[in-house]
Amino acid sequence: MADIDNKEQTESDQKEDMEDVEDIEEEEASEDSKARQLTVQMMQNPRILAALQERLDGLVGNPSGYIESLPKIVKKRVNALKNLQVKCAHIEAKFYEEVHELQRKYAVLYQPLFDQRSDIINAILEPTEEDCKWQGDEEEELSDEMKQKAKMEEEKKDEEKDAPKGIPEFWLTVFKNVDLLSDMVQEHDEPILKHLKDLKVKFSDPGQPMSFTLEFKFEPNDFFSNELVTKTYKMRSEPDESDPFSFDGPEIMGCTGCNIDWKKGKNITMKTIKKKQKHKGRGTVRTVTKTVPNDSFFNFFSPPEVPENGELDEDSEAILAADFEIGHFLHERIVPRAVLYFTGEAIEDDDDDYDEEGEEADDEEGEEEADEENDPDYDPKEQVI
Repeated sequence: MADIDNKEQTESDQKEDMEDVEDIEEEEASEDSKARQLTVQMMQNPRILAALQERLDGLVGNPSGYIESLPKIVKKRVNALKNLQVKCAHIEAKFYEEVHELQRKYAVLYQPLFDQRSDIINAILEPTEEDCKWQGDEEEELSDEMKQKAKMEEEKKDEEKDAPKGIPEFWLTVFKNVDLLSDMVQEHDEPILKHLKDLKVKFSDPGQPMSFTLEFKFEPNDFFSNELVTKTYKMRSEPDESDPFSFDGPEIMGCTGCNIDWKKGKNITMKTIKKKQKHKGRGTVRTVTKTVPNDSFFNFFSPPEVPENGELDEDSEAILAADFEIGHFLHERIVPRAVLYFTGEAIEDDDDDYDEEGEEADDEEGEEEADEENDPDYDPKEQVI
């Protein structure tokens, strides 16, 4: 009898042990699942990813101590490799000089097309029906009768109102479509930029130091008398002797704007402010009028001057760094592909160059908001703004 009781107790203990094992396994599986979910959530958080990337970037370039431990003879061979690398940098510099020559050569071939673009924008040239056909247009097939009727209605509309000439506000629209440029354009700049007729890139002549000039061509307007407003960027394509390994192609070394002949009272780069001043002794108050700089797109043509010693304060360095980026962008992207920035198609292509993590995060937030709105207990009045 005792043996039977012991057997039943043993089986009961084994069963409890098995249940304990199963509970532990379930808990471990649950913890693993939670850990995986937490990891996924963390990796979808742009802030956490940025912090991880910053940490990884900080590790790049940290010496491992291996180079220092090498024998002297091996270090000498490494120095020989560095000297070869410097020679490679000088060859690369020559390569970019020839690229600049090719750009100059092909600019001549592009220019007739850019001139036609300008003529169409400014209503000098009216494109033919054949010129206006675009393979991307998806027009419904219409009968001849319907086409004729549509044509008559279109002609009637043209008679009722003056049809716009050319493509109004072309360049202003381009600038406003691009974040890098739209930040520069103030509301008081827009009436002037509506008069911008064309934007061209002019390369330095053969045998001259590497440079390019942005030419902004304006029609007569009430703001300034210049027909042409320019900005020239000087470039260098040679390794720096003190740091040859930093060479990564031509770099902009400086830029020169031009004087804008503002008409009286029309200089939007300056503004007049009035300040009240109180006399310390007598306590009388007087109003003082001062002229101070004003934010404007046209400050682009008055960049900070680089002193001979090349030393700039932090503000001037930041302004020039942004200026060089804008000049390069106008030269490389805007002028060659202006119509695509006008329509926004080039902007979509630029956006494709960036990761979509931010977009995914936005989508998730949008889904959460939608879930809240679908919740029967959701009350928008209770949400804190």
